Amino acid sequence: MKRYALVGTGNRAKLYVRALADNGLVALADVNETRMAAHNALLAEPVPAHHPGDFLRMLDERQVDTVIVTTVDRFHETYIVEALDAGRSVITEKPMTVDVPSCVKILEAVDRNDGDLTVTFNYRYNPIHEKVRELLSGGEIGQIGSVHFEWLLDVRHGADYFRRWHRDKANSGGLMVHKASHHFDLLNWWVGSTPEVVYTQGRLFFYGDGQPHGYERNYERASRSPEAAADPFAIHLEKDPWLSKLYLDAEHEDGYHRDQNAFGPGVSIEDDMAVLVRYASGASLTYHLTAYSPWEGYRLMVNGSKGRLELEVVENDHVSLGETSEESWAKLTVHPFWKKPYTIPLDFVREDHGGADQRMVKALFADSSPDPLHRKADHRDGALSLVTGFAANQSFVTGEPVRTADLLNLTLR
Repeated sequence: MKRYALVGTGNRAKLYVRALADNGLVALADVNETRMAAHNALLAEPVPAHHPGDFLRMLDERQVDTVIVTTVDRFHETYIVEALDAGRSVITEKPMTVDVPSCVKILEAVDRNDGDLTVTFNYRYNPIHEKVRELLSGGEIGQIGSVHFEWLLDVRHGADYFRRWHRDKANSGGLMVHKASHHFDLLNWWVGSTPEVVYTQGRLFFYGDGQPHGYERNYERASRSPEAAADPFAIHLEKDPWLSKLYLDAEHEDGYHRDQNAFGPGVSIEDDMAVLVRYASGASLTYHLTAYSPWEGYRLMVNGSKGRLELEVVENDHVSLGETSEESWAKLTVHPFWKKPYTIPLDFVREDHGGADQRMVKALFADSSPDPLHRKADHRDGALSLVTGFAANQSFVTGEPVRTADLLNLTLR
């Protein structure tokens, strides 16, 4: 049985702790002992908890085969490189890292160690996304000419990126890296090509301080703040026992506040972003990410030499503050030339990223069956998902198109 260590015990780590509870988890590492204790409480047999300063010693003492990295994004590179140099394989949450220099260090570490690095793009394991991949790679609409992809984060989910560490671009790379790397990976996977030129426009329009819309409240963080009591954009951690254990009970150790004011100062990321991409195949992409939508979901339109594919996924049709139910659905339609359009039957699951999380951990830890759709992503896939976001961030600053080859030395196809 493989022996796994997990570094970074925030909320996302729970997926892996549960998946490996009886399947080889031998150690945890984090700067915060309270958070590690919260995860250990999920296990029938707690595992040793280590400070990250003892990371390399932990690998040897616990005879670790594979390191799972679920830290704050900007620390991914540190643990990935150290683990690879120590001869271990690595599984890392997306994004693989947050900027070009750290990405280069990771790629160099993989090369010099002939390393094994997996990036967990769970959206590849969503059955709907698998069906899109199957149709496009099977030539259902012919050669791909252009793609439009719009992703909407509602004012509940979207606001959360502006309450947490993600609000600082130094930590997350901004939504073009932290969030959109998911989407850019799907697009690379679906289109079957790699991004070549990127041009963007983006700004902080809705969140942060000083906006003219009138939603701003005068508080630093929601906990114990009367001003936040009636704020629909606030998160009240004390109402969620798990988040209370993980964050409220742990903040005395590191001072991290999980419930910051989404309209407070210190936000350095964008919330409204438009991207234009040319792929090496010649296909073009228009992409838009909005983080302040009244509903959550996404629309994909792919134009090909034999027709058009359209996907609409509504994860909730509105954000409910009362008892009104939120509706969700998905529809996938193919429009061939000279024929009537037809709808592809779908099994829509709203929870766990469309059912993808459990399918992904099963494939990672328990299922060695063939993977004809090539869902498992390696370091190159991780870098290719990032380079569009890196180029986007540069284009925000310069106002000019950016060639991805000028950022990362990746073979385009």
